[in-house]
Amino acid sequence: MCRSIKVLRRPEPTATPEEISAAALQFVRKVSGYHKPSKARQAVFDDAVREIAGVTDRLLKNLAGAAPADQQHIQRYLSANCFGDYLTRSGLDIPTRELLTFSMLVSLGGCEPQVKGHVAANLHVGNDRAKLIDVLTQLLPFIGYPRTLNGLRVVDELIPPADKKGAARAQLV
Repeated sequence: MCRSIKVLRRPEPTATPEEISAAALQFVRKVSGYHKPSKARQAVFDDAVREIAGVTDRLLKNLAGAAPADQQHIQRYLSANCFGDYLTRSGLDIPTRELLTFSMLVSLGGCEPQVKGHVAANLHVGNDRAKLIDVLTQLLPFIGYPRTLNGLRVVDELIPPADKKGAARAQLV
């Protein structure tokens, strides 16, 4: 289904309202499973497209607008990369993609702000604390203790351990 989706967002020039609306329509079609909804669902479908288009427009404006003038082009590249065809690729489900992104960022090291964002994204797509710790455990022999412990610190910060023993361990790390 997604193989025919074309990248709608390029770094220059900025996305037009028509491109944003077309991307929102593709996204709603993808997540709903409906190419053309029934008449009974049309209003809900159209509302979702409008809402996603509005959020996307605000996102793109805020990403570039918050950066200093000499860095705005990097923010435009980032938004084109993150919200281009990568979001709509098929093959892996979204929870698996988020786990892979989490594992790659932890492996790189020095990306703790991005790791924090992807811990939150993992929670949003249904991956829990146990799953993230399982991933870190599997990564340990490959990335070493410092990067693994940094990943654990971020997980503990966003998803505190349920028991006091774990909480005490988190304070020591």
